[in-house]
Amino acid sequence: SYPHALSGGQRQRVMIAMALANNPDILIADEPTTALDVTAAKTIMELLKKLQAERNMSIIFISHDLHTVKRYADRIGVMKSGQLIEVQSAKDLFLAPKEPYTQALLHTVPDGLPPTHQIEQQTRLQAENLRIWFPIKQGVFQRTVAHTKAVDGVGFDINTGETLGIVGESGSGKSTLGLALIDLQQAKGRVLFEQHDLIKLNKKQWKPIRQDIQIVFQDPYSSLNPRFQVISILTEGLKIHTALNAQRRLEKAKAMLKRMNLTEDYLSRYPHELSGGQRQRVALARALLLEPKLLVLDEPTSALDRTNQVQIIELLREMQAQTGMSYVFISHDLAVVKALSHKIMVLKSGKVVEYAQNSMDLFNNPQHHYTQGLIQTAFSCAYEAFPK
Repeated sequence: SYPHALSGGQRQRVMIAMALANNPDILIADEPTTALDVTAAKTIMELLKKLQAERNMSIIFISHDLHTVKRYADRIGVMKSGQLIEVQSAKDLFLAPKEPYTQALLHTVPDGLPPTHQIEQQTRLQAENLRIWFPIKQGVFQRTVAHTKAVDGVGFDINTGETLGIVGESGSGKSTLGLALIDLQQAKGRVLFEQHDLIKLNKKQWKPIRQDIQIVFQDPYSSLNPRFQVISILTEGLKIHTALNAQRRLEKAKAMLKRMNLTEDYLSRYPHELSGGQRQRVALARALLLEPKLLVLDEPTSALDRTNQVQIIELLREMQAQTGMSYVFISHDLAVVKALSHKIMVLKSGKVVEYAQNSMDLFNNPQHHYTQGLIQTAFSCAYEAFPK
């Protein structure tokens, strides 16, 4: 396989395998589990710990995921604004953090429920029998011998002011499904958006509704134009889709950047001058500035620390309550999914294994054994005691 044929989680695992193949004395693991579902993340971390013991390898583990850090780190250093402000054993830091910043990190968790519907609900998006199959070719003449069924017979509906959470393991077809909804991946079936069958539209017919359907991509490192400053990235969509003058576009960009907890001086920066979390917030700001009716969010909080995650969740809730915006929320983080989603769909190998019209029904009483495993793994890691 080539990298473009792999999901984000599969690529992450290939990178881990590549680093371990050299049998290093020190492994620097920078967010190694960010793109992985909870089951794959646990498997990878258990493997790293096993190899560490066998090879006497040291690991520098960089992560926003406090639950994983709690379980696998021996010592923890907390950084703020380029300074190492606290270093303690993992147990001491979680039980008795000294710095106020550390205390805030440890006690900030996504909670609450998605906003209740304030307006009369209408069906905004409806998918029927959605199929995305990739041909497997072999031989000199590259004949198609089989298909990889990335998305196979998926159907769902989303109302105004509603969020559909999509969860599943890495490679289950979540991101591919999201790309199909905005015409960046060819698909078969029906996708109805306010009486438009999106799959049948050509490029010219898509243009008037581009403003109404936006996406925040999974990878913050490849979703921003490296030649553009942040100001250009944020205002490009406004320039194309609205009649606002340059001054008004600048004002809106500054206001949205502030809501993302970024200062105005970021407007003159280029993407390579931003961290992954800062890039992701810029990408989210770019999409929200157009005030779309439907927003596809592919792992929008995976690169963020808990403090910024909670702020973004509150912002998304607020905008949804104010505007009736609908979200397709794709994530491995079940705590964030629970805080935002009205409905939840569970994907495995391109198929829907469980679809709950009420998200709390799924979390309180999951029906499928695969869903039960995902929830148990995700929430048991959060509350388990320190391993001996």
